[in-house]
Amino acid sequence: FDFCQAEGKKRPSENLGQVLFGERIEPSPYRLTLEISVVRGMYCWSQRKSPIPKQFSKEICIFKRMIFQIVDNMPVTWCYDVEDGQRFCNPGFPIGCYITEDGRPKDACVINSEFHEKDTFYIFNHVDIKIYYHIVENGALGARLVAAKLEPKSYKHTHPENPDCSGVPMDISNKANGEVKIAYTYSVTFHEEKKIRWASRWDYILESMPHTHIQWFSIMNSLVIVLFLSGMVAMIMLRTLHKDIARYNQMDSTEDAQEEFGWKLVHGDIFRPPRKGMLLSVFLGSGTQILIMTFVTLFFACLGFLSPANRGALMTCAVVLWVLLGTPAGYVAARFYKSFGGEKWKTNVLLTSFLCPGIVFADFFIMNLILWGEGSSAAIPFGTLVAILALWFCISVPLTFIGAYFGFKKNAIEHPVRTNQIPRQIPEQSFYTKPLPGIIMGGILPFGCIFIQLFFILNSIWSHQMYYMFGFLFLVFIILVITCSEATILLCYFHLCAEDYHWQWRSFLTSGFTAVYFLIYAIHYFFSKLQITGTASTILYFGYTMIMVLIFFLFTGKCIYPCLNVESNFSFVQEN
Repeated sequence: FDFCQAEGKKRPSENLGQVLFGERIEPSPYRLTLEISVVRGMYCWSQRKSPIPKQFSKEICIFKRMIFQIVDNMPVTWCYDVEDGQRFCNPGFPIGCYITEDGRPKDACVINSEFHEKDTFYIFNHVDIKIYYHIVENGALGARLVAAKLEPKSYKHTHPENPDCSGVPMDISNKANGEVKIAYTYSVTFHEEKKIRWASRWDYILESMPHTHIQWFSIMNSLVIVLFLSGMVAMIMLRTLHKDIARYNQMDSTEDAQEEFGWKLVHGDIFRPPRKGMLLSVFLGSGTQILIMTFVTLFFACLGFLSPANRGALMTCAVVLWVLLGTPAGYVAARFYKSFGGEKWKTNVLLTSFLCPGIVFADFFIMNLILWGEGSSAAIPFGTLVAILALWFCISVPLTFIGAYFGFKKNAIEHPVRTNQIPRQIPEQSFYTKPLPGIIMGGILPFGCIFIQLFFILNSIWSHQMYYMFGFLFLVFIILVITCSEATILLCYFHLCAEDYHWQWRSFLTSGFTAVYFLIYAIHYFFSKLQITGTASTILYFGYTMIMVLIFFLFTGKCIYPCLNVESNFSFVQEN
């Protein structure tokens, strides 16, 4: 976009997280000097030639707001009144709005009754900037900025060289032709604010952000689900299993044992290697890497190290942790693959290193090609892509090989029972114990724990809203892990009671199916909440969504697997 450029200013650099998120920092032409107010200042002209409508309407529709910082990385916010007398502060401001052909105001056009011409664009070509500061008590450090607010306005300047900031709004009809010159102006005022401390200067932004009471409702909803599942698991473990084991110990002969039914009859097949054990072990290794990465990232975020003030820090931390956690991925994949009786250890290590990361990178690279083709500033530079590949091949892959070496070096996991040579025939299953219905049902409860939190996360990604409630998110993360574990333990127990011993893949897919509900919700969010138009933008949304779905699938599938107590249960039966 041909916005006003700052001459002679060096472009600031972004960190890895900002680059990956598509954030680009450009120097602005505003001139701000502490306690020197600028009542009216003009800083540039913007000239557009015919044809106006298509190009300009596209720019206005796409570029809804621009976000910039002044002094100490503090975002300039646009505060406006909303329902119930509350005031909402949004980081960023709109550059224009549109009145539809039927006279309906869209976006920011609702703030001014003078915006009433049909099929017309209104340009916010003036901003009133208010800087709030306080003097440091000892006076040695001067003053500190504690708030920066902005109010966008629209004026058709009659004397741009000496603007008086009055007159009718700057409008451009959608049917206009010819040349349009837009004068951009600004004003700056400074206000001393003694009540706001520098450490709490973000509070006025965060307090107006969405609805803490909804977050507590989400937590209570998730806790109710966890308590319900915990009660079910406790009832099965303490009553049903205890009763079955007691009756098993009271049998007088092998004939009585042969008359038994349920999970005790499949003890000779329970540890039979699963089909596609190579792929399952690779998924488990990659899931371990993501699980640990998520836990550590959220833990640091809760401590305040990854606050919104540190722009891009969250993504940078996640990428660095993923690179450094190649060793646990290789170790877990090797241990499980060896317990499945696998011998192709080289293939296992290579797949762990390249399969899931390769799918993510290929998707990401295709999305970046689309951004390059569209000329978007969010496109990742070629040098950054090379740096990501270097981190992957030079650090993550060698660490994965090291983990796999130690995993294969250890003895295979010893099972408490011996596997029969001839597989037991599985009886005909009822509808709810068949694989597909059980997997579909298993993902409902975990998704019910996170769907409210998921709305705020998607808002922060696609609607440019700040997400700062990492304490809530960490608590929901723990609840999600517990819910996935308990829901899958219940379904696994029911399947074993139906004498179906193919539990390995089913347990992974039962909790992993939560990612499918995530995808369905993302599709609903796209059509109901976003106003994305154009083929390229739609492909970008679903391309990045598929990356999140794959990561979520591996994470939820892995978080249940070590929690299954099948092995300990059968070990207890053997000892008795």
